[in-house]
Amino acid sequence: MSIASSDGVSIYYERHGAGPAIVLVHGSGGHHAAWWQQVAALRSRHTVITVDLRGFGKSDSSMPEFDGQDFPGDILAVLDQEDITGALLVGQSIGAVAALRAGLSRPDRVSGVALAHSLGGIADPVLADLVAADRAEAVKLPVLDRLLSKAFQRNEPAKTFLFQQMGTFNVAKMADLRNLSTGGPTIEEVVASGLDITFLGGENDAVLSAATVRKAHELVKGSRLVLVPGAPHSMYWERPDLFNAAVTSIREAIA
Repeated sequence: MSIASSDGVSIYYERHGAGPAIVLVHGSGGHHAAWWQQVAALRSRHTVITVDLRGFGKSDSSMPEFDGQDFPGDILAVLDQEDITGALLVGQSIGAVAALRAGLSRPDRVSGVALAHSLGGIADPVLADLVAADRAEAVKLPVLDRLLSKAFQRNEPAKTFLFQQMGTFNVAKMADLRNLSTGGPTIEEVVASGLDITFLGGENDAVLSAATVRKAHELVKGSRLVLVPGAPHSMYWERPDLFNAAVTSIREAIA
């Protein structure tokens, strides 16, 4: 339980376990505690770091407005303070955008980035059209139905309630983060970086379709693709067994 300074902004993070580093970067409704099912499973073999981006969880939330462009620096401040090298950054949803930019800017700290249920803000017209089409379908659903399956909501009411409560600890909201992907990296820049890139998705993701993820993998030459059958957008929460197994295999595959 520590604090790093990101250009004067206090960033809360936690470090657990020992071994090759995995850094978990939450999405718009999460924070460090959202990863409880990952930390417990992964810390016996890995150094697991959870980060609260500014405006989330226990990090500084006092600023009058939030700029998603600052998030990569929050991640890097933690890596620098802990002197982490060779890290795998695992970004969930919007957290993947910050994770990818952090990795591209500091390859001395980061070996790979897993883009979980996200394309990481990669700037490409073909992918942009596909993402927009997916979003147009997703907004037809209630927010919770975009994130968790109906079966999980019905069978796991306590975990569904806890999932909803997670976001109440955050000050920053999606409406504050509209410029998050502005000026995103091109496919060419991502490929040229030499970063180990994995697209980690779910076949039943209602926010980002499996077809869109497959296309991104096809365009980003040399990337990995892990599409989990039956998994929804919030696989880390609903099917932690599958998510944790995928993250472990990705970590082991990175040199």
